[in-house]
Amino acid sequence: MSTASNKVLALFGPTACGKTELVSRLFIDDGRPLSVPAVLVSADAVQVYRGLDIGSAKPDAALRGRFPHELIDILDPSEPFSVGDFTRLADEACERAVARGALPVLSGGTAYYIRAFIMGAPPAPPSDPVTRASVAADLACRGAAALWEELSRVDPASASRIAPADAYRICRALEVHRASGRPLSSFVPSREPRARWDVLCVGLERPREELYARIGRRVDAMMAAGLEDELHSLLAAGYGPGDPGMRAIGYAEFLSAAPGESRESVIERIKMNTRRYAKRQCTFMRSLPGVRWLRMHDDDPAGDAAAAAALVGDWLSR
Repeated sequence: MSTASNKVLALFGPTACGKTELVSRLFIDDGRPLSVPAVLVSADAVQVYRGLDIGSAKPDAALRGRFPHELIDILDPSEPFSVGDFTRLADEACERAVARGALPVLSGGTAYYIRAFIMGAPPAPPSDPVTRASVAADLACRGAAALWEELSRVDPASASRIAPADAYRICRALEVHRASGRPLSSFVPSREPRARWDVLCVGLERPREELYARIGRRVDAMMAAGLEDELHSLLAAGYGPGDPGMRAIGYAEFLSAAPGESRESVIERIKMNTRRYAKRQCTFMRSLPGVRWLRMHDDDPAGDAAAAAALVGDWLSR
């Protein structure tokens, strides 16, 4: 089986839906149904950060040794990473995969990364260091709530979609307005896919109760694997709540815990926030045209892999 030089498989699914297991069955395991060599290009906004391993469900060294991965462990938790950065680096990673005769497999749960790769990054101006520093100084002096009020005046459409406590997105929206004189909401994403890549976008879904049970088991496994110790190591290295990587689910809940809040309560908030995030992930991806959805089932992983292989194999043969 051969691949065309511009083909990219985008494999999307909400947290804990089984993306890694499916990729392994398709491209790594003995008896795999797809013989084409492949390279995984991570579309995960947390796995880009070094040290955030357990909380991001980062693939382990053994898997990464057997199957090439790109865009993992490329930044420190303090470094910002925009959707434009992702699109540029993903393009480069896919070009490298194609040059070695491999199929790029763009896989992850950060839905707006997948959309930006397919449709092109939103046309908002790039981050400006001077303006960003000015907004950060205002945040330190005035607080997130005051900046959200300012955003409500200059860009009510964006403010309506951003929580008053979401300092990162508030600051980015204000940075865009101050740098360009235009509200972030006025920069409309493209409605047409980029011509650069022929993308097959496969979306994975599960029955809600099954997915939520998997999320609960995953969070429990993360705790057993030492998520709290990982967080303490990051704090000891000098990272804190203001750093982009530390805002991820699983870390943020411990950092924002109320005085005296129990460990059990924090864990339940992680599970709740993960369930909510999974719901938003699917809603977001359903706005994209052309997604081929596959229903996954805990009781038939081999059947799931066979269905996915048939879909991908047909696309590769065209």
